[in-house]
Amino acid sequence: MLIAPEIILLAGSTILFFVSLARDNSRIAQAAAMLTTFALMAASVVCLGQHGELFFKSYRIDLFSQIFKLLISFGLLAVMLFGARLKGISDDVRAEYYLFLFLATLGLMMVVSSVELLTLFVSLELSSFALYLLVPLRDDSGGIRAQMEASAKYLLFGVMVTGIMLFGMSYLFGLTGSTYLADIMARLSGIGAEPAVIVAVAMVLCAFCFKLGMFPFHFWLPDVYQGASNETAAYIAAVPKVAAIALVLRAAALFSPDAASVGKIIGVLAVCSMFYGNILALVQKDIKRMLGFSGIAHAGYVMLGVIILKESGYAAAVYYITGYLVMNLACFLVICAVSREGENPAIEDFSGLYQRSPLLALTLACAMFALAGIPPFVGFMGKFFLLAGALENGFLFLVILAAVNTAISIYYYLSVVRVAYTADPGDREPVRAGFVPQAIGLVLIMAIIVMGVLPGRFLEIAGEAVKLVSGA
Repeated sequence: MLIAPEIILLAGSTILFFVSLARDNSRIAQAAAMLTTFALMAASVVCLGQHGELFFKSYRIDLFSQIFKLLISFGLLAVMLFGARLKGISDDVRAEYYLFLFLATLGLMMVVSSVELLTLFVSLELSSFALYLLVPLRDDSGGIRAQMEASAKYLLFGVMVTGIMLFGMSYLFGLTGSTYLADIMARLSGIGAEPAVIVAVAMVLCAFCFKLGMFPFHFWLPDVYQGASNETAAYIAAVPKVAAIALVLRAAALFSPDAASVGKIIGVLAVCSMFYGNILALVQKDIKRMLGFSGIAHAGYVMLGVIILKESGYAAAVYYITGYLVMNLACFLVICAVSREGENPAIEDFSGLYQRSPLLALTLACAMFALAGIPPFVGFMGKFFLLAGALENGFLFLVILAAVNTAISIYYYLSVVRVAYTADPGDREPVRAGFVPQAIGLVLIMAIIVMGVLPGRFLEIAGEAVKLVSGA
C-alpha cells in the first residue's frame, strides 16, 4: 500500500505499451488510460495516511509526499476528463501519448517521495524525458509546426540544467560524504552559510526552478505552452509545478535559517520572474502564450514563501501552488472547450463567451479573477499569506514590488474577462461542452472559492506536511 499509486501507474504504462503495438488502438488506449487514472485517484486518496520508508530509506512515504501525490493525481484526472477527445493528437499515436503521460506522472510521484540524491535524479529525469516526448506528438495536419521548435528548446534547456544540478549534487556529496537528504541536513547544520554550501544547493535548485519555470530558467516555457497541444499544455502548466514546489522545499530545507544571503538571492530571482512574466504577458494575443508568461510571474510569487526559510512560508507556498493548480486547470478546461480542432485559441476567440456558453464563461472569469489576486478567490488569499509572511520577516521592498506586479497582472487577466463578457460574439458559434467538462468546471469553481473563503484548514494541513520536510 505504501507505493500503490506508483504501482498502478507502472501497470497502466505497461498495458499501454502493449496496446501501442496493435493497430487501430485509440479506443482501447483511451479506455485503459481512463481506468488507470480513476484507479490512481482512488489509490491516492486511500493511501493519504500511509507512512513508511522503502529502498534502503531512499524513498519516504509521509503526509508531505502523499498530499503532493493526491494533487498530482487530481491534476491528471482533470486533464484526462476535460481533454478526453485529444483534439490535437492523431489517433495513431494516442496509445504512446497516454504512455508518456503516465510515465511523466510516475516520475513526478517518485520525485516527491525521493529523499536521496540519486533516487531524486532518476525520478526527475523519468518525468522530464517523458514530457519532452509529449510536446512533439501534436498533430501537424493543420500546418502547425511550432511543437518541434518547442520540444527542441524544452530538451536543450532541460539537459543544461540537469548538468548544473548534477554538479551541485557532487558538491553536496563532497561536503557531506552522503547522498541522503537527512544526513546532508545534519552535516550542513553548522556550515549552512558557507559559500560552498550555498553554491551547491543553488546549483541543485536550478533544476527545480527550471521545472517551476522561474527566471532565468524560463525561456522554454511560453514556447512549450504555445507549441504543445492544448491537453499537453494543460498538464505541463499545472501538474509539474506542484512537484517542483515539493523539490524546492526539500532543497530549501538544506539551508540554515541564518543564511540571509540565500533569501536575498531567491528574492532577486523572484522579482525578476514577476516583472518579466507580467510585462511580457501584457502584449500577448495567444491565450496559451499569455498563460505561459503568467506562469513565470507566479513562480516568482510562490518563491516568496521560500525566501524566509521558515515553515510558515513553506506552508503558504504549498497552499498557493495548490490554488495555482486549480486555477490553471480551470483556464485550460475553457481553452480545450473553445478550441474546435485543437488549434491555439487567441484571446479574441473568447468574444461573447457568456452568450455562447455561460458556464464556461463563469469558469474562465473565476480563474482569471483568482490568478489576478482578487478576493474572495484563492489567488487573493494565497498572495496575502505569501506577502504577509515576507513582510513579517523584513522583506518590505520585495513585498512592494510584488504588490506592483499584482496590479500589472490585473490588466491582462481582466482583459480576457472583458472580451468574454462584453465583446460581440459575431458569427462565432455556441460552444457545446459536454456534461463531464461542465461538471469539472463546477468543481473547479467551487474549489477556487472554498479555498479562498476558508483557507484555515488547508494551511493547517500544509503546515503539518512541511514540518516533515524540515525534519527530513
